[in-house]
Amino acid sequence: MVSAASRDMRVNTPFAHTSALEAFALRYTAAWCSQQAASVAAHFAEQGSLQINAGEPAIGRPAITASAQAFMTAFPDMIVTMDSLITSGECPVYHWTLTGTNTGPGGTGQTVRIHGYEEWTMNADGLIAASLGHYDEGEYARQLAVQHN
Repeated sequence: MVSAASRDMRVNTPFAHTSALEAFALRYTAAWCSQQAASVAAHFAEQGSLQINAGEPAIGRPAITASAQAFMTAFPDMIVTMDSLITSGECPVYHWTLTGTNTGPGGTGQTVRIHGYEEWTMNADGLIAASLGHYDEGEYARQLAVQHN
């Protein structure tokens, strides 16, 4: 019997070629720009996880949908761009830039531009089993702060 953990993988199948993984990453990027949080979650395994910095991981598609929706609500004009996808290490590393204006409920009205990356563990079905996301929280908070003159 093959355990779920042993079915997880880092880079190989079903992404035998980097171009397939790049196409997946581009679809993931488009999902973040779509304002449809469930489309982000669809890139994850049913019980996949998304953890951002040292925060509690969102586990399962409903929790990942809620996590993505929080960003989409805070930044209705959010654009995510893929800066690079590094596949030479143990797991794919997806580098991104998020730009948007914090005009959602309780927003500051400030525009942010932050860079970050996600370390992906892919499953045998070609979905994200686990994503460890990283960005500079201090810089994010600084950009969100209302500037007083």
